Amino acid sequence: MLTLRPPTVQDEPALRRMHEQLAAESFDFLLAEGPWAQILAQVQAESEGRDLLPGRVRADFLVAAAEGIPVGRVSIRHELSPFLREVGGHVGYAVAPEFRRRGHATQILRLSVERLRGLGVEQVLVTCDDDNLASAATIERCGGVLEDVRARPGGGMPKRRYWIGGAPGR
Repeated sequence: MLTLRPPTVQDEPALRRMHEQLAAESFDFLLAEGPWAQILAQVQAESEGRDLLPGRVRADFLVAAAEGIPVGRVSIRHELSPFLREVGGHVGYAVAPEFRRRGHATQILRLSVERLRGLGVEQVLVTCDDDNLASAATIERCGGVLEDVRARPGGGMPKRRYWIGGAPGR
């Protein structure tokens, strides 16, 4: 069974290892740098919506654990900034390479959508790189409907933009 929970002091080795692994895929796993205590403090502040850095929104950074073992992470954004509306979406998730193809990404996304619905977010935007077919399939399995594919501001891989629960205004 997969659960989502805040990171702890004990998670540091596993999460730093995943950060290194996913850096090779140009994915910023931890979303912060520095001493672990500082990272945990930032995670707590963002979860509470206080002392947010420019461009950041209230968000929950949660460890995805299967049978108690960290297998990935998710960032659940409570609202959309202009950047998140174009590129990032409400949910950003990753599964470490050694734990892929076991259904964890689907479980992470489903639990994230449930959490957002509990916060009153009925239309959930989830994005992925246009060439990330595994992520696109995960999003579609969770009810995602493709709205469009957009070029990234400043270049880079275009982003597929999916809505789960219907696009706003539709």
